[in-house]
Amino acid sequence: MATGDPAVLQIPSQDRKQRNNPLEKGMATPEKATITLDAVQMLHPCRLKPDSIEMERIITVLDETIAKLELSSLIPRIINSLDRFADVLGPEITNSLIEHQKLSNEMEHLLASSEEGGTTRAEEQWGCLCLLEQRLKCSVRNVLRLLRANPSLCQALKYEAWVRKSPAEVFIKAFGEFRNFMLERLLTSPMEEKEKTQFMEAISLQIKKNTEAITALQAELAAAIQSREKEIHKKDNAIKDLKNSMQDLTKDFKAGIQQIKQEGEKQQKEKLQASQARCARLQQDIQQLGAQLNALVLEHRASELALRKRKCRVEMEIVNWIQKYDADMGEKQAEYEEVHAAYAEEKAELSLLMEKHAVLLQEYSQIEEERRICQNKEEQALKELNTMTLAATRIQAFWRGYLVRSLFKSKRKKKKKDKSKKTKK
Repeated sequence: MATGDPAVLQIPSQDRKQRNNPLEKGMATPEKATITLDAVQMLHPCRLKPDSIEMERIITVLDETIAKLELSSLIPRIINSLDRFADVLGPEITNSLIEHQKLSNEMEHLLASSEEGGTTRAEEQWGCLCLLEQRLKCSVRNVLRLLRANPSLCQALKYEAWVRKSPAEVFIKAFGEFRNFMLERLLTSPMEEKEKTQFMEAISLQIKKNTEAITALQAELAAAIQSREKEIHKKDNAIKDLKNSMQDLTKDFKAGIQQIKQEGEKQQKEKLQASQARCARLQQDIQQLGAQLNALVLEHRASELALRKRKCRVEMEIVNWIQKYDADMGEKQAEYEEVHAAYAEEKAELSLLMEKHAVLLQEYSQIEEERRICQNKEEQALKELNTMTLAATRIQAFWRGYLVRSLFKSKRKKKKKDKSKKTKK
């Protein structure tokens, strides 16, 4: 188990040195052996189990943080090969990863532009950078939430995309060491801490003894080095003697080489004479082959003349075919020009007809527009007429009612006056 205390880290290596070094075996006392045994038993993994709810909660939080760190270190690897993991992740996680990639790209672009921009623009970009950082944090939390909701998917992603970059791996490893250190500190009691200090004091005493032994060994090493230098000096003298003997041998070799050169020159002269005789024989062979060549040239000239006549006939046939081809192509060219002239005339007529069609189309559109305007005016006049007739009928009805009411009022007044007269009489 990795801990943060360097003294605890040194315990196994120093104990191993005590077992391997025969000089230190005799110096180790039974009391020190019991101390080291107790310390090793105290650091045994079976004892490192939480025994309280708070301790379990702390360790659970640290384990969850390590798991989140591992998943967050896998996010860039998953985004780079998103096409391969799209079927496994599902649409929701894929969309979240795409959004996270967009935010990270925006962050990189904004950081690059902030390095290039000035001070006034840097303040504005700093605010945008803070907002983008918050959005990026929320995106990471959302992705981790979606991934941790599916534990089997997390295990599959860890198996498929286990390759992580070295900084993330180092940080996760350091955090794991911090978790183990916290667990050990939470599980260590005051008595165990006291035993650790005693153990460390014993180790320091042992280190002092080891340093004394090292100094003694260094003195022995210096003496051995001096004796070795003396032997090296003797061997250097022997090497010098061998060099002198080698110089004498080189002189002897030079004399032998000169003798070998003289013998080689004699052999060269003999070979030169033999080669000259061989050259004479070859010259005779060359003359014989030249005579044979002249005879072959005479034989082949007749065949060459026949081949030239055949070539002339073939060239005449080719010229005739070319003339026939030129005549046919002239007829085709005349026919093509007639067709092209007819095509140009038809094209000109088509352009005139297109212009007339455009003018007629414009006039037709104007006529249609005028008809539409007239129809709208007629509809509007008809609506006004209908409204006016309706208003007139209503006014007439109102007026007739008014006349009838006024007539009835006058009749009532007359009846009242007649009644009043009759009562007076």
